[in-house]
Amino acid sequence: MKTIAEICCGSVEDVLYAQKAGADRIELNNAMSLTGLTPSIGTLKLAVANCNVPIVAMARPRPGGFNYNKYEFETMLADIEAMITYDIEGVAFGCLDKNGDIDKEKNEIIINLLHEYGKDAVFHRAFDCVLDPFKAIETLIDLGVKRVLTSGLQARAIEGVDLLGQLHQEYGDKIEILVGGGVNASNVSDIIHQTNINQFHSSCTGWRKDPTTITENVSFAFAEPPHEQDYNIVDYATAVEFVQGVNAAAE
Repeated sequence: MKTIAEICCGSVEDVLYAQKAGADRIELNNAMSLTGLTPSIGTLKLAVANCNVPIVAMARPRPGGFNYNKYEFETMLADIEAMITYDIEGVAFGCLDKNGDIDKEKNEIIINLLHEYGKDAVFHRAFDCVLDPFKAIETLIDLGVKRVLTSGLQARAIEGVDLLGQLHQEYGDKIEILVGGGVNASNVSDIIHQTNINQFHSSCTGWRKDPTTITENVSFAFAEPPHEQDYNIVDYATAVEFVQGVNAAAE
């Protein structure tokens, strides 16, 4: 079984570390401190120019949930229209209605646009906020989504293995399941053997200090101690361990 290790990156430097570590695919974001927002065009342009690994770009206009208003959705579309002019594999996105169901109308517009340009439609972890995962995945299949990123509706994928395995068994021949949410080198083998899924997503988080984050009177910190002067990056050693763990688990 061919396994795929996808690393979630928040900068061009992250992309280069992920590529060097042997990642099979990259999800490109900005603002990883907010769990990932749409990358800037500069980030995307330089990532594509300097990376040979397939890139999926995030389309997420704001932090928080996934029930977008008119202006937020129009922003998503404008961002996607700009990003798909670059040599990327696809776009990760996700729109829900206020009831926690897949927003068919909004997602269909995005999917049709992506398919028009020959790009993969990837539904991200908005899936983990739906009320009925079986109804939701059937809707995504009908809409033409290629892949869904999910933790099995739990905070961490290792806690959602029962649902992940069930979704893969019932729908794995119609849509790819990409497991994310606390996935790392220490638990990926257990997840593989409990679900038979072969695609895994990790942020491989590390920290780097910026001494200008906090002064005597001003703080731009976002992380909790001991990382209050740090910002998060892809840690190369952790990325290597993750890729090796994914590859070894399939043997």
